[in-house]
Amino acid sequence: MTPPNAPKDQAHADAEGSQSAVLSCSDDEITLTTLAKRNDFLKAARARRQGTASFLLQGRRRSETEDASGIRVGYTCSKKVGNAVARNHAKRRLREAARLLIPELGREGWDYVLIGKKSDTSERPFDLLLKDLRYALKKVHGETKGERK
Repeated sequence: MTPPNAPKDQAHADAEGSQSAVLSCSDDEITLTTLAKRNDFLKAARARRQGTASFLLQGRRRSETEDASGIRVGYTCSKKVGNAVARNHAKRRLREAARLLIPELGREGWDYVLIGKKSDTSERPFDLLLKDLRYALKKVHGETKGERK
């Protein structure tokens, strides 16, 4: 239990109720914010998507009427993935992959949703999960036209 006089953790909920973390990039800071509102997930579901062996990535550029600063990322796994333990394990793996790659390959003003797949997200080797995320981000941004490397 945290003592009442303990310092507040800045990585937890901000005023909007979503989590944020500032990650350093080579030239400037990129803010990754976790999507928390259902409406943001629904907007991403209507946007671009790319499936991989490990997960499905949905990505959309926010409109001018929305706050376009930072990168927002959401994670979800349905009950098809398994019980709560299996779903949380899959989401932890997706969160770590996003933490490593999205500040580098993601784009400012975009929302991304990573959707776990049954057994594939948890069982796939982590280096291949990272490779899948690199591939999916390039496809969602329209950077590659053909083969998967």
